[in-house]
Amino acid sequence: MADDSRKNQRSVINRHGVIGSYAAIGDSFTEGVGDPGPDGTYVGWADRFAVLLADQLPDPDAGTSTEGSAHGNFRYANLAVRGRLLDQIVEEQVPRAKELAPDLVSFCAGGNDIIRPGTDPDDVAERFEHAVAELAESVGTVLVTTGFDTRGVPVLRHLRGKIATYTAHVRSIADRYDCPVLDLWSLRSVQDRRAWDDDRLHLSPEGHTRVALRAAQVLGIDVPADPDQEWPPQVQRGTLEVRRDDIHWAREYLVPWIGRRLRGESSGDHVEAKRPDLLPL
Repeated sequence: MADDSRKNQRSVINRHGVIGSYAAIGDSFTEGVGDPGPDGTYVGWADRFAVLLADQLPDPDAGTSTEGSAHGNFRYANLAVRGRLLDQIVEEQVPRAKELAPDLVSFCAGGNDIIRPGTDPDDVAERFEHAVAELAESVGTVLVTTGFDTRGVPVLRHLRGKIATYTAHVRSIADRYDCPVLDLWSLRSVQDRRAWDDDRLHLSPEGHTRVALRAAQVLGIDVPADPDQEWPPQVQRGTLEVRRDDIHWAREYLVPWIGRRLRGESSGDHVEAKRPDLLPL
């Protein structure tokens, strides 16, 4: 079964050819929240994935150029903005992605809609499919992303059924439009607490790294490490320490998050895309 899976992964990149340009669209997950860089700008899985893609490009001046020149032939844009709902992504980012017309677009959207009370995953999926169809007509390949399995995530574990329903829709949509799928639900390594930031809503740098590795695998790219590699053993924490940690998390992250929802505010208000043009790495 593993060999068949690897063949299917490799067939994606063989069918669509070399990827020389990539645009990422989405929300905080794709922007890279939880993975800060040296200058304070978030890095995230999409930026890390872009580097892995650039490494696959042949160097046109092999033998005479300096190391890293092949990256100059690869172009990357990240249009994602934290807090964006699906309709906002479709309105703000999809037209820009179509205009850029890269070889590859990663499309992760709908998560912020699904976690809102009263939303219908069937309705969100229908709108998601319209956007996939629109993108598929203008770009080389659309890589779609499922939701995470939230069984171990406070608050979000209660929404696991809605997320699972939406994830099933995303897989079906991918089948209809021949899209490769970055299946985060099956990525076991991100079930570990260390894959998540202190806010428990966004990935940690290591979590983002593992997602980037899995994304590259989906396109049949050999990666330097196994994204599902087991985490090192850690000391078991006591009940009191866990409870103290939960109280701190609720005060520092959960209460402000709920407050923004009640006020109709978003963490992405007044935030712009960090990389709106296809630029060399």
